[in-house]
Amino acid sequence: MSATLFEKVWRAHTVRALGNGQTQLFIGLHLIHEVTTPQAFEMLRARGWGVRFPERTIATVDHIVPTRDQRRPFLDVMAEDMLSALERNCRAAGIRLFDISGGAQGIVHVIGPELGLTQPGMTIACGDSHTSTHGAFGAIAFGVGTSQVRDVLASQCLALDPLKVRRIRVSGRLGRGVYAKDVILDIIRRLGVSGGVGYAYEYAGDTVERMSMDERMTICNMSIEGGARAGYVNPDQVTFDYLRGRRFAPDGDEFEAACDWWRSMASDPDARYDGEVEIDAAAIEPTVTWGINPGQSVHVSETVPRVDEAEAADRPSLREALDFMGLRDGQPIRGTKIDVAFIGSCTNARLSDLREAATIIRGRHVAAHVTALVVPGSQAVRLAAEREGLDRVFTEAGFEWRGAGCSMCLAMNPDRLEGTQVCASSSNRNFKGRQGSPTGRTLLMSPAMVAAAAIAGEVADVREFAHAD
Repeated sequence: MSATLFEKVWRAHTVRALGNGQTQLFIGLHLIHEVTTPQAFEMLRARGWGVRFPERTIATVDHIVPTRDQRRPFLDVMAEDMLSALERNCRAAGIRLFDISGGAQGIVHVIGPELGLTQPGMTIACGDSHTSTHGAFGAIAFGVGTSQVRDVLASQCLALDPLKVRRIRVSGRLGRGVYAKDVILDIIRRLGVSGGVGYAYEYAGDTVERMSMDERMTICNMSIEGGARAGYVNPDQVTFDYLRGRRFAPDGDEFEAACDWWRSMASDPDARYDGEVEIDAAAIEPTVTWGINPGQSVHVSETVPRVDEAEAADRPSLREALDFMGLRDGQPIRGTKIDVAFIGSCTNARLSDLREAATIIRGRHVAAHVTALVVPGSQAVRLAAEREGLDRVFTEAGFEWRGAGCSMCLAMNPDRLEGTQVCASSSNRNFKGRQGSPTGRTLLMSPAMVAAAAIAGEVADVREFAHAD
């Protein structure tokens, strides 16, 4: 019987159907970090439970680690305590930890793929909402809460509701200066921040098929911002080429055998979907969020909405967003002054992201009033960028070059906005207070657009920069 990848992976990992309609699902890979695990391990100890399959759990540190000075002990006592707790818990349970001293530390959704831990056909869980990133490999990946982290540690299983599957086909050629970040922001703008509730999104179409794994990860990363529980791309030769030779990927004949199985997990040509959406890639322009959720975005050539032209039910939320952001309804988004430029996060802190931003930055300088920082997604990304001289491109232009971590994406560290600062950010959320200040304001965009904004000191159209080829 024909099936989608989601249905195949779900069936392959089903332990049993539960009486409440949920499925007990086996989790092939559990990724943990320092923020959502201390309480989970405490709950295990309180019940006298151990970690069922420690070899299936991998730990790193990313959320609270400082990016300017990573010497231990951290100046932030709470951050030091959380990291120390993770170290103790991993030692006691026999869990592999990629810490700051090892050379492989980084944002959990960056190091999983780059180490070859993330593979097609897997079920993956992590106590972080952007775990959907790993779906780029044809895995079904879920962000979970602390109590579910406990459940996976104790049983390697989760109780989950089955999902419907919506296929989103993006077809055609993307224009100059348009990136994967623009594609996913456009999708969320069209379908809404609640459009994916109860669904897994399957991203397809020739535009997606031509994308690199980094680009696919960017799209899958923000599935959760559109309300979807998971997002994925069917595995193909691009996937296999990326995984070949990775540290934890199969090797030799085992790799070839794995590729055969991975291919078999892709959605069948005649698979049926619970919904389909068609998007013309050529219609997508560089995109910028103007409001307080990722669905409130416009193309850089457009104006923010006019409240009096919106549906009556939408007017209160539009007015709230405009007031918070300090924008007038109907004003162009281009030209909006920024104070901070941030290139980083699990959405856009991979080597290709830094290369694209550096292409815009090279030979130019950050505007005098702008604070700009680049935070690589992992120690491996940072090292590779330094080998290419990208760090010098950024620092000569006036950017700060930092250590790996989540940084200003969620500001559980010293990297945060102050007062009503406006930040051009390559991260994934523009909620009130997301970047550390309750009155700070976030404009989401691609890394290249952040670079352009840093130079101009305001939201700018990256297509007008000579280097943006």
